[in-house]
Amino acid sequence: MSYETILYETAAGTATITLNRPDKLNAFNDLMIRETTAAFRQAGQDSAARCVVLTGNGRAFSSGQDLGDVTAREGNFSIGDHLRRGYHKLIMQMIRLEKPVIAAVNGIAAGAGCGVALAADIRLAADTASFMLAFSRVGLIPDSGVNWFLPRLIGQARAYELAITAEKISAQQAYEWGMVNRVVPAAQLKETTASWAGSLAAGPTLAYGLTKRAMFKAWESALPDALAYEAHLQEIAGRSHDFNEGVQAFLEKRPAAFRGD
Repeated sequence: MSYETILYETAAGTATITLNRPDKLNAFNDLMIRETTAAFRQAGQDSAARCVVLTGNGRAFSSGQDLGDVTAREGNFSIGDHLRRGYHKLIMQMIRLEKPVIAAVNGIAAGAGCGVALAADIRLAADTASFMLAFSRVGLIPDSGVNWFLPRLIGQARAYELAITAEKISAQQAYEWGMVNRVVPAAQLKETTASWAGSLAAGPTLAYGLTKRAMFKAWESALPDALAYEAHLQEIAGRSHDFNEGVQAFLEKRPAAFRGD
């Protein structure tokens, strides 16, 4: 499948989606939202892709919504409908993808771009990257999942502070607050991401996907319900090839050859 605003490639068990509007700092227009959503759907259906990396081309991860694209429209524009038809589908496609998703944040992740980065399972940031919730500067509230993800990662007080001040924070600050998993020198981001992706792609990806499902379910569950759901998913994992292979490899003191099923 060919795309106009993103790049998509699969190699060594990893699908890499690159936001590719560098002249616009990879700002999202309608087409890029649709294509990124379609790319995650494609990665989910591709058995050769056992891990997915999302990154940006150029000096930005994504500067968020392309406001020029919005203001150029004629007639009434419904931001709510725009979110429901676009970003909401993208965020849910990422969350429902039962393969590890790594955001390699190579530069600024602002507004909706920050929300998309937060929807990834793992966030690796270049030491030159930064994060910003710019919504309040144009009289809006955070969207694209920010209100759900960010307080869970860094606490409500800090999340609200970032929302109302629209302050840009460094990758190091984001790491110290728990927004990102690792900060690495910019020149090493590609290599570090490839190492993470290769390790995850070679792992028990069925278990990774079930773990993702269990943790998201637990956010909305009472403890007894979460325990019951754990047992249900563990039954699935326990009947898998990967479980049998993992146990056998442990007993034989050799690396496991996981297949993801």
